[in-house]
Amino acid sequence: MKHVGQILVRPIVTEKSTLQRYAGSLYTFEVSMNANKYEVAQAIEKTFGVQVESVRTASFLGKIKRVRKGVGSRSDWKKAFVRLAAGQSIEALEGV
Repeated sequence: MKHVGQILVRPIVTEKSTLQRYAGSLYTFEVSMNANKYEVAQAIEKTFGVQVESVRTASFLGKIKRVRKGVGSRSDWKKAFVRLAAGQSIEALEGV
């Protein structure tokens, strides 16, 4: 298994992800493009000490942007939706 720092990039804290967190214990993270669901679940369990029920992932292509003399693009990225077991929460993300 890869190091946790290579799998988890950052938690995604938006209005929509906060509502999902309060409604059903669904947390959203940006993860490495080459991380699979099993690795994401293991990284969350190891980092935060919680039990993961399920993981869903979605890959996003980077947007094409104009730059000085041509066209560039943002990096591709991957989002993971992590559902925790009943009664569990990630204390570090509560109240953010």
